[in-house]
Amino acid sequence: MAGNTLLKYFFSSGSEVDPEGQFNLTRKSRTQRLREIYTIMQKHHFTKGFTPESFRSMLEGLGPSFVKIGQTLSTRSEILPKAYCDELKKLQARSKPLPFDEMLAAMDSIYGDEREKLFAEIDPKPLGSASLAQVHKARLADGSVVAVKIQRPGVRATMAQDIDIMRIVARQASRFIKDGQMLDLRDVVEELWATFLEETDFKREAANLQEFALLNKDVAFIACPKVYPELCRENILVMEYVDGIPIDDFEKLRAAGYDLQEIGEKILDNYATQVLDFGFFHADPHPGNMLVRDGKIVYIDLGMMGRLSPRDRAGFGSIINAVGMQSASELKDALLAFAIQRDNNAIDHTRFLADLDLLLKDYGSCDVSAIDVGQLLSDILNLTRQCKVTLPPSITSVSRGIVTLEGTVMPLIPNENMVSIINAHIQRTKDTKAELISAMQELALALRAAGSGTLDTAKYAGQALHMLTRGQVKVNMEVLGSEAPMRSLSIIINRLSLGIIVAGLFIGSSMVALSTMEPRVLGVPVLSFFGYLGALVLSIWVVTDILRKRR
Repeated sequence: MAGNTLLKYFFSSGSEVDPEGQFNLTRKSRTQRLREIYTIMQKHHFTKGFTPESFRSMLEGLGPSFVKIGQTLSTRSEILPKAYCDELKKLQARSKPLPFDEMLAAMDSIYGDEREKLFAEIDPKPLGSASLAQVHKARLADGSVVAVKIQRPGVRATMAQDIDIMRIVARQASRFIKDGQMLDLRDVVEELWATFLEETDFKREAANLQEFALLNKDVAFIACPKVYPELCRENILVMEYVDGIPIDDFEKLRAAGYDLQEIGEKILDNYATQVLDFGFFHADPHPGNMLVRDGKIVYIDLGMMGRLSPRDRAGFGSIINAVGMQSASELKDALLAFAIQRDNNAIDHTRFLADLDLLLKDYGSCDVSAIDVGQLLSDILNLTRQCKVTLPPSITSVSRGIVTLEGTVMPLIPNENMVSIINAHIQRTKDTKAELISAMQELALALRAAGSGTLDTAKYAGQALHMLTRGQVKVNMEVLGSEAPMRSLSIIINRLSLGIIVAGLFIGSSMVALSTMEPRVLGVPVLSFFGYLGALVLSIWVVTDILRKRR
């Protein structure tokens, strides 16, 4: 009964993420899906704890949304023990495959009778089976060998249902979480929804592949599969077949003569190029999305991509540069310049700078290889929230991408640090001549402003002295930060005043009680009685107020 009441409380409203009814999300379907989730969790005895294997198996059973969460957790060794991370890595490119007949039926629903004319041969054994799609090797009618990525039937509706549930839960939870310093759960769910829309539309991924190839055409060690846009649809992607070595198969890479250190450094350097130079970067660079073939690192899944405006690219580069320089003042200026909203009146700039200084000192005292970039970025974001500085949403996708990439490449370069490599890229790609011209222009503007300010200072100083000699100067002084102490002092004075009144009433009533004044109540004059009563009431009020304020 209690469970049904809870379901009604959480799911009493209409669909949150599907206002147009595209995924047929209703209160009934939500409740049914929640019961499915609970049944699967019960099946895996979630109340008794998990082994790494049972945890991975439960996420697979819960469906693609939860598999995505598991894929993210597999790269977060600071959240889960190594045994769990290793087990969850199996989710990167492994899921129970659907029967080949179902995949053919899905293709026939897309191409109809044209399917047999377009594809001369399709391998029944899948190359990979993930939570969202299944990939089969095929040969086109012209002989080209391709990989066909087919979306699992019904997966979009299931994921939309899960995110719909998450959004309603987040909305209800936000009623109880009032701390403004906590991350708004609704923002997290909104990001999940945006990611879902992009990742489940394979036409977008086809466009991403084309754009990525164009931007990296001059990079000798980065590639992606060629795409066949004329064959791509919303739920099917046809691209070049890539036969390579997985990025996390270290034994095969070494046996093929590759240097793991070089691979890791090149991945990081190119990722810095994607973020800071192109503003078009892979938002989910986990090991299952990368292969090594013919001396090139090949990104094979570009379903999740992030974008940065020129302003955001410059801002993020300044933040990384300041972290690399261990300069709190530079980092403070970079964060404030990067912010889309800030309350200058509410920011305690001195404390903000001091906290950043302590943060950089904490990480600066670590060995270079021991710095956790994900935790560093998380600490910086928490600090900005505390100081009422709102950073643009793009910082979230960049941070998530860097955290995921850190889990991917750190095993390749255990003695290196991401910040130092990215910062080296920034320094290497700087245009020294352009920077010198810019610095000279800034210096000229600063000198001009300083000269103008000096003249204004002399002018106003003369006016102030002139008014001072004639007694026309008045000074208004405000002590910043004095409101709280003044309120406390006011409360103390009020209580003292009431205490004096209580004492006066008690003493005055006692003096009147000794007289023969009539009439009398309970053996004392009426005036004395009411004086004692007033003193009692005021005493009770003062004691109650003190206890209430203490709690």
